[in-house]
Amino acid sequence: MIRVEKHQALFILLWIASLIVAWRPLAGTFTLSLRDDGYTHILLILPISAALIILEQRSFTKLVSPGLHTSWAMLALAIFSACFIFAPTASVSPDVQLSIRILALVLFWIGAFTLCFGTRASRSVSFPLLFLFGLVPLPRQLLDIFVSLLQQMSACAAHFLFSICGVPVSQDGVAVSIPGLTVHVAEECSSIRSSSMLLVTTIVLAYLLLRSPWRRAVVVGLALPLSIFKNGLRIFTIAMLGTRVDPAYLTGRLHHDGGIVFFAIVMLIIFAILWIFRRAENRWPNAALKPALSNATGA
Repeated sequence: MIRVEKHQALFILLWIASLIVAWRPLAGTFTLSLRDDGYTHILLILPISAALIILEQRSFTKLVSPGLHTSWAMLALAIFSACFIFAPTASVSPDVQLSIRILALVLFWIGAFTLCFGTRASRSVSFPLLFLFGLVPLPRQLLDIFVSLLQQMSACAAHFLFSICGVPVSQDGVAVSIPGLTVHVAEECSSIRSSSMLLVTTIVLAYLLLRSPWRRAVVVGLALPLSIFKNGLRIFTIAMLGTRVDPAYLTGRLHHDGGIVFFAIVMLIIFAILWIFRRAENRWPNAALKPALSNATGA
């Protein structure tokens, strides 16, 4: 029989209560993620965060020290943010309301975890707790800005690839022209879904496979440039095949369903970088500790 401690029971009760209170914004968020490519990544956040916390359960349970004296700040933040779920927000658009309410829910979950398990345990699982902020859907206006930037940068990447291959090319905004073809990088060609999925996947892999904070930051920082390169490479490849091999490539399966191919290419690059960094960490596992040890020994 599984024994449930008091702090675990309290957290489960608070979590269930939050689901009852906030089921509408949660349902709205998951519906949005199923309907709109720009929010598909949200479906990954909760399962990944829960899995990472479960993986760390043995280590953080040793650090449990529940008590209000260590969690007043987070408790106040949790209660304050929970009030937003009920607060009248008719003056803002529905998408902003949804963002505010999911943000409040995530803050409540983090506050409840800190209250029940203590600050030391919370720090030990800080990544999966902070990862929960990925549940917050961006307001539509802000997402449109990112999509527009991806369109522009993807067109620039394609222009660059054509140039280095010696293909005459010109660019006007999101339109890239080569002899016999003008490609308009539409919103659906911005690959916002694969870009957000690539970013989420890279963040999780960097956390799991690397120890060094700066190496993790480098890998995550490369996710967006590589995503833009992926979009440019897709435009370049389809355009070249369509103008040099067969015009059917411009409307064929590679155009409509070939995103997974270019996603896989970028993931191979990410894995190669992770392998190089991980090998470096294994080769010099104590390199980061040497300065600290030198200071401690007075050397």
